[in-house]
Amino acid sequence: MPGTRKLGRTTSHRTAMLRALVTFLLENGKIETTDTRAKEVRSLTEKMITIAKTNDLHSRRLVLAFVTKEDVVNKLFNEIAPKYADRNGGYCRITKIGPRRGDAAEMSIIELI
Repeated sequence: MPGTRKLGRTTSHRTAMLRALVTFLLENGKIETTDTRAKEVRSLTEKMITIAKTNDLHSRRLVLAFVTKEDVVNKLFNEIAPKYADRNGGYCRITKIGPRRGDAAEMSIIELI
C-alpha cells in the first residue's frame, strides 16, 4: 500500500518529495535514491502509468494533479504508456547498489523497464 512510510518528513514535505521523484523518474527513465524512497516511488509511478494507459481527459487530469511538469505528462501519455499497453504492472525495476558513503544509507537505482 503506497504512502505508509513516513520517511522522516511531514506530510506536505513527503508528498512534494515523492511528486518530484516520480516526475524525475518519468522524465529521465532512471534515478538513484535510497531503498525506502525507491519503494514508495515505484508504487506511485506504476499507478501513474496504469492511469495513463486509458488515454482520456479524466486520466490526463488525474496525472496532471500529481506530476509537476506538463511536458512529462505528455511524454507519459504519448511514449511511456503505449509501450506498456500489453503489460499488467511491473513497469519499474529497483536495483540495490550498496551503502552511501556519507551515512551508510542503502542506495538503489530505480528505472523504467
